[in-house]
Amino acid sequence: RQALEAAVHYARAVGCPRIHVMAGRVPLGTDRAAVAGEMETTFIENLRYAADLLSQEDMIGLLEPINNRVTDPRYYLNTPHQAAAILEKVGRPNLKLQLDLFHCQIMDGNLSRNLETYFPLIGHIQIAQVPGRHEPNSPGELNFPYIFELLESLGYTGYVGCEYAPKGDTVEGLGWLRSYWESRGLQHGGTSKAAK
Repeated sequence: RQALEAAVHYARAVGCPRIHVMAGRVPLGTDRAAVAGEMETTFIENLRYAADLLSQEDMIGLLEPINNRVTDPRYYLNTPHQAAAILEKVGRPNLKLQLDLFHCQIMDGNLSRNLETYFPLIGHIQIAQVPGRHEPNSPGELNFPYIFELLESLGYTGYVGCEYAPKGDTVEGLGWLRSYWESRGLQHGGTSKAAK
């Protein structure tokens, strides 16, 4: 709770309206199934506290499912389905789903259906190519032009966070975005060439 108060302080200072509220890890040496009920109860209690604190600041709390197959075997919140069930139990409108498509693909795949199903709950999207967790145009399983068009058709207007490890230089690694804009007839910054 002290860390949350500090996060709110920093978020307020930089004008950030969203804070990722982490779910925690299954304790070492403990069977996940044996502690699942207690962890959910604690998480729900903590989320209600966080939602109440964040509502005083007009901020959104974000729950991110993180895969336990590759990234963090002990992380408690692993799938959009689990996050949606918890959000329903908590029942606070200022808590949303942070859907990282890297984690979602590893745990469940079916990204189109998951985006459509959980769209009303989504407060933020993050991307990285699977399996390497590099730039969207690196070799991998995900078709990002299709995904971006799907997000547009669903009416997503929020930011898309790039949470990946660049294969090389960071600036060079952002070249995929310029290429994507050009393929859509846009210039740097996402503005229409026709508008120029």
